[in-house]
Amino acid sequence: MNRPPVPRLSALVASLTLALTTLVASRATAASPIPDENRVNGFAIGLQSYTFNRFTAFEAIEKTASAGAKVIEFYPGQRLSKEDGDMKVDHNAANVDAVVEKLKAKLAKHGIRAVNYGVVGVSKVEAEARKVFDFARKLGLYAITTESADAVATLEALAVEYDICVAFHNHPGSLDKPGYKVWNPLYIAGLVEGRDARIGACADVGHWTRSGIKPVDALRILKGRIISAHLKDLTEFGVPSAHDVPFGQGKCNIGDVLTELRAQGMKGNLSIEYEYNWDNSLPEVTQCVAFVRDFAK
Repeated sequence: MNRPPVPRLSALVASLTLALTTLVASRATAASPIPDENRVNGFAIGLQSYTFNRFTAFEAIEKTASAGAKVIEFYPGQRLSKEDGDMKVDHNAANVDAVVEKLKAKLAKHGIRAVNYGVVGVSKVEAEARKVFDFARKLGLYAITTESADAVATLEALAVEYDICVAFHNHPGSLDKPGYKVWNPLYIAGLVEGRDARIGACADVGHWTRSGIKPVDALRILKGRIISAHLKDLTEFGVPSAHDVPFGQGKCNIGDVLTELRAQGMKGNLSIEYEYNWDNSLPEVTQCVAFVRDFAK
């Protein structure tokens, strides 16, 4: 039997944006803001260290500074440095306090501020979830990025207690694969509706583009709930295999994304997550930072 065609989500987004914008009211987050001194052209633009996953966290900090960015988002499991053996950036590390102190010193040396950690799985069990929040608090982070939607109640309670934001991230998905839901901005809007203002979305505009969703449509659905973003620009729209290109050269309409985020008054971090040319992406990453720096006010 032939299956009926799955409607393009972009059409659904267009028809439901107005309604969801009304439901998801704009609210300022309560967590301590990222200082203006760590912003470029008004944006807390920086790097998701996964961009440099072939390198250590120390090298990622150095490359972030070299690119002209001022903030960084770490991911769990990255090796700390060439000099520190098997030490890793991870909330479960046995030597976590030593990791934090070494990271702080390296960050200070290069004038970079750590603002986020993820994408990290978070348990519904409070004692396990606290390990993530304790790590974030020790580093002075603004937010935690996760896809653990089943733990939303635990995440909300700890976000309030620690005054740290929680952002639900999206990988690619589609309507004909219902087992994975967080790719859909409508699902995230429903998940966070009525919850504390520190609970919201990490807008991965590249993965929305791969999923056939126009990033600006998704941002408008989640208006007032954008905690952070993973910024990418891709070669093609609606194609899972599309790859990164410098901002302004692809199909994600990064200029429109920045315009919308500015209009919403979004104050969280924008992490460049460049997943191409892995061993030598610094020139392209530097172009991305320059695009944001020079973006018209």
